[in-house]
Amino acid sequence: MKLAVAFIATILLAGATFEISRAAEPKPAERAAAEAAAQTWLGLVDAGDVAASWASASSLFRARVSEAQWTNAVTGVRDSLGPLKSRTLQSVSLQKGLPGSPDGRYIAIVYASVFANKASATETVVPIQEADGSWHVSDYYVR
Repeated sequence: MKLAVAFIATILLAGATFEISRAAEPKPAERAAAEAAAQTWLGLVDAGDVAASWASASSLFRARVSEAQWTNAVTGVRDSLGPLKSRTLQSVSLQKGLPGSPDGRYIAIVYASVFANKASATETVVPIQEADGSWHVSDYYVR
C-alpha cells in the first residue's frame, strides 16, 4: 500500500511521462460537458472533499486507485501546495487514449495554476466519456 501511495503522489506532482499530444478539437458540446465535469471535480479537491472527488471520478480512476490511496496521495500533495490562489485555462484537446490507459474519448484540460506554496504549477485534468455518455475525471496531474 505504501508503494501505491508513493506512486500516486509521484504522478500527482510530476506528471510522470504524461504528455498531451496535439489532437483534434473536441466538439463544443463534449468540450462543455468535460470542462464542467473537470471544474466540479476540481472544486471538490480544492474544498478538501477528497472522498467526494474519488466517488465522482470515472470508473477507470476508481478501479486503479482505492479511496484510501487517493485520500493519502491527494491530501499530501495538496497540503504541500497550499490553498489554490488562481487557475487559468491553457488548453483543451481531445485524446483517443493516454499512456497506460485503454482507448476511449478523453479530453485533456490543462490549467496554469498558482498555489500558496507554488507560484507556478500546471494542472492537467482528464475527463473520460463513460459508456453512458457522461464525463468523469480519469486522470489528474500537477507539475
